[in-house]
Amino acid sequence: MQSASGGYQSDPFVAQLYDQVVPYRDRPDVDFFVETALDSGGPVLELGCGTGRVLLPTAQAGVTITGLDLSEYMLDVCRQALSSEPPEVQDRVTLVEGDMRDFDLGATFSLATTPFRPFQHLLSVEDQLSCLNCIRNHLVPGGFLILDLFNPSLTSLTQDNLGEEVGMEPPFTTPEGVTVRRCNKTVSRDFHNQINQVELIYYLTHPDGRKERLVHAFPMRYLFRYEVEHLLARCGFEVMELYSDYQKNPFGSSYPGELVFLAKKVGE
Repeated sequence: MQSASGGYQSDPFVAQLYDQVVPYRDRPDVDFFVETALDSGGPVLELGCGTGRVLLPTAQAGVTITGLDLSEYMLDVCRQALSSEPPEVQDRVTLVEGDMRDFDLGATFSLATTPFRPFQHLLSVEDQLSCLNCIRNHLVPGGFLILDLFNPSLTSLTQDNLGEEVGMEPPFTTPEGVTVRRCNKTVSRDFHNQINQVELIYYLTHPDGRKERLVHAFPMRYLFRYEVEHLLARCGFEVMELYSDYQKNPFGSSYPGELVFLAKKVGE
């Protein structure tokens, strides 16, 4: 079975920098997930919880939440941040190091979430179905799943920039005084299997002037709308809503937008 960690398990530097990366730090999805968690009444299962970017605000809002992640490095950062929270917030959180394709937590949840596309690290239909079936087994009857994906841009998929470093992001400076700039590169495109080999490239300038180049490399599977609907149906879910963003605008209101599915467990 191929790893589904997306490089987060093998590259510890990613976990240390993750919460400071500007597009992650400013990502406009936290309120959406927290509000949905509150509406569910909890408890919530978050798959790919990482450093706690969404998990911690959810617990702070009063919701009991279990976070599962395959990367010990990401979970270590999350635990460190959690240790600074009041005891009542800490008591609402359970962290589990595990594989989203095969887990048994011995508990059920009202809501399962996948913030910021961890499902797209699953490269085969077999892995996708295994994950969705595991999620379904952990939901109460009538429980909900939020499946968060990007909507593939046909323009981007066919863009003539293979192997080029593009998309330089705004710089940030770490507490240690290291200035970081990040860009990305598509190394290869497998159109038959819908998998891009991607690199996120970090350029670091240390306080003493020393420069460093670090690379976070991983494959990412893209999925299309009706493909996802069929996967969900095969695993006993009914799509209730499909949003193009985290303000709940309907799919098709922008392009390419996101693919944010709200699906309900059915059949029980």
